[in-house]
Amino acid sequence: MVFAVEEINRDPDILPNITFGFRIYDSCLTRQRAVEGTFWALTGSWRLVPNYRCHRNRDIAGMVGDGGSSCSIAIARVLGLYRLPQISYFSSSPLLSDRNQFPSFFRTIPSDDFQSRGLAQMLIHFGWTWVGLVAEDNDYGQQGIQILHEELIKAGGCVAFSERIIISRADKNAFHIVSKIKHSSAIAIVLFASDPGLAPVLDEIVRQKVIGKIWIASESWSTSLLISAEKYSEILTGTIGFAIHKREMPRFKEHLSIAHPSRLPNDALIRVFWENMFGCTWSKENSIDSLKNETYQCTGTEKLDDLKTSYYDADNLGGAYNVYNAVYAIVLALQNLTSCKHRQGPFHQGSCTDIMKFQPWQRLKSLLVEAKNKVTSQQLLVFEAYPDQFHTLLHYVKNVRFHNKFGDKIFFDKNGNIPAQYDIVNWQPGSTGTLKYVKVGSYDSSAAQEKNLFINVTAIRWAAGVPQVPVSLCSPRCPTGFRKVAKEGEPICCFHCVPCPQGEISNHTDSVECSKCPWDSWPNTYKDHCTPKEIEFLSYSEPLGVVLTTICIFSSIITFVILGIFIHYRNTPIVKANNRSLSFLLLLSLSLCFLCALAFIGYPTPEKCLLRQVAFGIAFALCVSCILAKTILVIIAFNATKPNVDLARWIGPQLSYTVIGACTTIQALLCASWLILLPPFSDYNVIAQPGIMIVECNEGSPIAFWCMLGYLGLLASISFVVAFLARQLPDSFNEAQFITFSMLAFLSVWLSFVPAYFSTKGKYMVAMEIFAILSSSVALVSCIFFPKCYIILLRPECNSKQRLMGRK
Repeated sequence: MVFAVEEINRDPDILPNITFGFRIYDSCLTRQRAVEGTFWALTGSWRLVPNYRCHRNRDIAGMVGDGGSSCSIAIARVLGLYRLPQISYFSSSPLLSDRNQFPSFFRTIPSDDFQSRGLAQMLIHFGWTWVGLVAEDNDYGQQGIQILHEELIKAGGCVAFSERIIISRADKNAFHIVSKIKHSSAIAIVLFASDPGLAPVLDEIVRQKVIGKIWIASESWSTSLLISAEKYSEILTGTIGFAIHKREMPRFKEHLSIAHPSRLPNDALIRVFWENMFGCTWSKENSIDSLKNETYQCTGTEKLDDLKTSYYDADNLGGAYNVYNAVYAIVLALQNLTSCKHRQGPFHQGSCTDIMKFQPWQRLKSLLVEAKNKVTSQQLLVFEAYPDQFHTLLHYVKNVRFHNKFGDKIFFDKNGNIPAQYDIVNWQPGSTGTLKYVKVGSYDSSAAQEKNLFINVTAIRWAAGVPQVPVSLCSPRCPTGFRKVAKEGEPICCFHCVPCPQGEISNHTDSVECSKCPWDSWPNTYKDHCTPKEIEFLSYSEPLGVVLTTICIFSSIITFVILGIFIHYRNTPIVKANNRSLSFLLLLSLSLCFLCALAFIGYPTPEKCLLRQVAFGIAFALCVSCILAKTILVIIAFNATKPNVDLARWIGPQLSYTVIGACTTIQALLCASWLILLPPFSDYNVIAQPGIMIVECNEGSPIAFWCMLGYLGLLASISFVVAFLARQLPDSFNEAQFITFSMLAFLSVWLSFVPAYFSTKGKYMVAMEIFAILSSSVALVSCIFFPKCYIILLRPECNSKQRLMGRK
């Protein structure tokens, strides 16, 4: 305060020919004395006489102080009535930002609104979501901790416990608070208190040997000389917190070094300071050196330069820079007042005022103009009769803007606050055994949200030499691939970690929800990222595809070989007796049945999807129609020999081709309708098997598919019934018996196919249909043609008309 006033009085550019004075009053951190001092400053008398002034030619421009928020609130309620500017250097309570209650209060320290938000942001930055809160039971502690609590909850953190330091008790209920801290699982503990109130709690922490905690300091004790004593160094090493933004003020250390009682003989504070620094007394009574048990009296020859104490560290004097700015704000507001031009001033009728005789009350022109635009004529009479009045200097303090000598821009917002800037300090062991404060970061509320907090983590030294950031969590962090599920009846920070559901991932820790992979992707083993799904189809290159392809080709070759045998022995009785043309056509259709199975193997292209079921349906319809025609001819042939039966005219190729043509045409029409209305198409099935994308042919219309298959079953059933009825016809070689067996096998295969088809997925469903095609085709070839080939090739003596007719 003295340094700033002396510097201003020496500066010829700041209100020349005007000397500024000051009076300093010690409120002793009590509200009663703060109010007494306020009335003393206002009235000029030690008697508390409101609205009465004893000053003679000594106008008070403003008041700097107090330090504590509680005292400043008491002062501000009084000064607000008179609109006298008050600028505090250390009162950070958010309540003081209320302009309705405190219209003339300003401060050069940031409001705890900013500090609490910054502390919450720092806690989340370090991942400390399980936090204990301890605060004094005054305006500073309770309002600050309330905002911190709210901001922490908004950011996803939780409060393990919240305790009050009862400042009215001598022990500050330290035992209860420390027991709560000791038994809590929270590692990060925020202490929102002043150093005098915190000292008993720290003493109890030392007594109970509470270690392993990380202490987060509010600005009121983060650079405290009282708490940085050696006895606390073991427990407070690693403390991190917000500190008032410091500026080294040139020549301030020299100003302190020349402080001497002889320069200020009437200043009682300098004498007390001198006694504390040098351990002496100015009085001859009761002056005993505690070590030598000898009288020691202050001589005035002691030198401050010889002291090795932190009290003489000008860079760590809390609030000194704020006091400096507060003095300059009032003085430069007065300078702006003198720069006012007549008829352009802010007051009534554009008036200005004289700095040597400005009145404590003066009406603002802008307020009157604004009011006249808003009220009626009747209301205006009332307004002008009882106008609002404002302290002359208050207007200029509100609008003061300047750069101090260190380059910082100083101004007040609409709530009387300056932009919030804090240093983030870390307590590290010093060379003398005490703790030193190392700046490891900063917080600037005026910066963008993502840039307002900066912390150099590598410069931080944690307690007990821990190399990494300590962990303060209610539950261990959920790794990637897991999500959080809250524990019933507990805060959201206490949770279980459960794996992500099938098909979902979480690619960052502590995920609340898992996200689904895209349709063509699937979680990896750890469920922390999506990988492309494995594409599956029945390929020619895989073992199953190779086996089925081989069987298809081999069976088709066997069928063509049988066709060749029948063509070669076409004039033999056994071939002629079984209708050569129908046998040739049946063998050809069976070869097509074997070959059409190949369309089901390989990548399902759109063309292949269109043709494979149609080719299968028509080929088998042709095959079964040939068998039906052969069966009908067998029955007609055997019954034509009976007397009085005129069936001979039906024996001939016309009937056979008619039956085959009609039956095959119906199937062809069904398939054509299917292709026109709802044709099959190539599709990706991502549902059937997790993690696999099946490339398959979507049948388009399942009804059409089952109609086609059902029609084949109908033809086979008719053939089976007809052949079964003809099985007892007399002859040494009755083909109806073999047809009965072949149709029985055919129907058995396809009846088994239906449940098997629905119970398989992917390529195995395709393989199942191929197996049914091959099995039914092999059954037809085996039952109908193998016995004939056996006779033709191995028993040629039986291939005669006599043996065929049953004659010896």
